[in-house]
Amino acid sequence: MDDNKKKTDVQPQGITAMATDGNAEQGVKISGIAYSGNEILQVDRTTGKPYRLVVDLEGMEFAKQIPLMDSHTNALWSKLGEVTPVIAEGKLAVTGRILFANYIAEMGRMSKWQVSIGAQPTEKKTVAAGQKVTVNGMEFEGPITVATKSVLREISVVAIGADKDTEMTIAASLKMDDGVNTITTGDTAMNGTETAANAAQAPLNAAPKGIDVQAQAPAASVQIDGEQMKQVAANAVKEERQRVAEINAICGTDCGDIAAQAIKEGWDIPTVTAKCLEAIRKNRPQTGPNVVIPTQAAMTAEVLECALALRCGIQPEDLKGHSEQTIEAGTKAMAISLKELCLEAIRLNGGYASSVGFDNETIRAAFSTVSLPGILGNVANKLTLRAFNNTPVLAFNFCTTGNLNDFKESDRFRLTDVGDLQPVAADGEIKEGGVTEESAKNQLDTYGKKFCLTRKMIINDDLGVFMQVPKAMGNRAARLIDKLFFERLTANPTWNDGKALFHADHHNLIPSGGELSEATLKKAIELFLNQTDADDQPINIEPQTILVPTAYKFTAEALVSSLSLVAAGSTDRVIPTMNVLARQGLKVVSTNYIKGKDWYLFANPAECDTFEIGYLKGKRTPTVEQGETDFNTLGMWFRVYFDLGIREQDYRGFTKAVQA
Repeated sequence: MDDNKKKTDVQPQGITAMATDGNAEQGVKISGIAYSGNEILQVDRTTGKPYRLVVDLEGMEFAKQIPLMDSHTNALWSKLGEVTPVIAEGKLAVTGRILFANYIAEMGRMSKWQVSIGAQPTEKKTVAAGQKVTVNGMEFEGPITVATKSVLREISVVAIGADKDTEMTIAASLKMDDGVNTITTGDTAMNGTETAANAAQAPLNAAPKGIDVQAQAPAASVQIDGEQMKQVAANAVKEERQRVAEINAICGTDCGDIAAQAIKEGWDIPTVTAKCLEAIRKNRPQTGPNVVIPTQAAMTAEVLECALALRCGIQPEDLKGHSEQTIEAGTKAMAISLKELCLEAIRLNGGYASSVGFDNETIRAAFSTVSLPGILGNVANKLTLRAFNNTPVLAFNFCTTGNLNDFKESDRFRLTDVGDLQPVAADGEIKEGGVTEESAKNQLDTYGKKFCLTRKMIINDDLGVFMQVPKAMGNRAARLIDKLFFERLTANPTWNDGKALFHADHHNLIPSGGELSEATLKKAIELFLNQTDADDQPINIEPQTILVPTAYKFTAEALVSSLSLVAAGSTDRVIPTMNVLARQGLKVVSTNYIKGKDWYLFANPAECDTFEIGYLKGKRTPTVEQGETDFNTLGMWFRVYFDLGIREQDYRGFTKAVQA
């Protein structure tokens, strides 16, 4: 244990209210448990995986100065004050003062904050699964990481700490009201009768009306004499005089009304300063009518999201869920840059931000807010979905869609009628019919990628570069459907009966010699129309689409669109002939996914089962999520993933012709 580490045998009991004395420093006192010595859950910055960590307080050193910070944000405006750490019985306690950020002190009086340590591990060891280790007087079972040595750099006030057993309570403070204050000491009661307005002129042995000197008095069980009580009252009067003098010095002659209200209502000095600045700003000359400066109050997270979405090309009609007023305000602010977006996010979070000195700390502070990740994530999601929906998917011409509940291989059952309708007997009895089940399978997989809004993009204001990524992700997600479909189609997988999907026994294959021509197309249509169901009855389904490689695109168009054909006779005389294929209503779809010259006929998937595109619980679009921002990463990660599965459902709904 180093000399700069303090220990005590006194067990800290949470955070207790602490009263000030007459010679106290400025600020609000705090104290509490910053680390309970128990395990905390951390996230590996490289892999993104969570792991358990316990910090060994026996190996912890203290920096010379321990600042009290706001949410581990390393910025000048984030420092709240300073604390003194104390280690006691396997716990890390702190005492100190909040010198700045009055709103944190005020909120802390109504609801306890939690506290988080900012420690830099210098040595670690890993305890394997099944092994045990004792740290801070507690036993832990692996797998767990132990920070055997560390340096405490700062303590932060947070809303939710990694260590659930921490808390911070703001100290009691002096207050003023219009009532009569009663001070109890033993069996004696004294009533203060002096008002707050003349407190500055009162004799030192009188307590002004409304000043709660109980905050400075000892506990009720401690007996104090009259001289001690007089001293308590004198200290309270002295502090009140000092407060009144500071208020008058700040307000001067320009803010006399504020000074009177502040003295009467017991405002603290930061509140008085803020009110005076607000009044001064209101009295400044206003900007001319040709210059529009949006007020900070009107700049909400929704307005920023609309502004960014509109700047990225999303149309107002696609901004569902936003009011017309919000969209209009977003339209006026759509020229906002990435830097300005970061600054506005900090301001919305209650912090101070300036474009002067925009640096890494500003970027990190912006990404630690609630607003910025949500804004960027929502806009990236809109761009991804728009690109996904605007990208043509050929597979939709040949496949049905289905919902799967999990990632296990699923059986897809359907009922097939068996048996013809029978004549009804004279007694009116109708014969029973039977049905048989036919099944196919499908299975989901997850496909995804991640991308980052980097520090370089922000500083260079490369919003266009960043937003190209979610657009490309949406396009890739749509093309993934085609990729999976054509891979399955051209692989000619094995059907349930052990034979290839396209097989002579399935009556859906024209073997070698099937180059696309009038004759082979007619043969393929004939083969298609001869398909029968499980009861050997014709299915009576016409082909709807001819699927060809790009080399056959114009040949196919000529075959199915021209009203006449040109035939050569025995004397080489050209004879026009009516093209009956043009009356079949076939639609031509060509693709480079098919290599070679094999081609296919497909039925309408709504009339006959072909292939199925399976989605997880009906989610038919990719999902965009923003990831956790790493403290050492000057940027924000996003991930796109899509749960998808494509399998054949029946061999009767398509025919394949094989080139020689």
